[in-house]
Amino acid sequence: QVQLVESGGGLVQAGGSLRLSCAASGISFSIGRGFWYRQAPGKQRELVALITSDSNTNYADSVKGRFTISRDNAKNTLFLQMNSLKPEDTDVYYCAAGRLVSPTYWGQGTQVTVSS
Repeated sequence: QVQLVESGGGLVQAGGSLRLSCAASGISFSIGRGFWYRQAPGKQRELVALITSDSNTNYADSVKGRFTISRDNAKNTLFLQMNSLKPEDTDVYYCAAGRLVSPTYWGQGTQVTVSS
């Protein structure tokens, strides 16, 4: 059974930083893709960043230069380092994983709130 458990969300002032973590069991980030998505109430889920099995990364234009996706293969954990946070980054952030272009498995989400 695959489980993805996010942590690290919270409340931060604009310009601050947060680091999200996603601990996986039942699936390995090193042989698949890791994703971070975000979603605001009433809006579509948006891809924030992804990392492939050979460590290629891709980011949404809105977070390029501010967010960094990475993983620790030994701990089977995915990270999202978020710097220079803006109020518009306020969302529920979801970790996801899979071996295809789109995710197969999803975490429960963690709230990120950026105050102005």
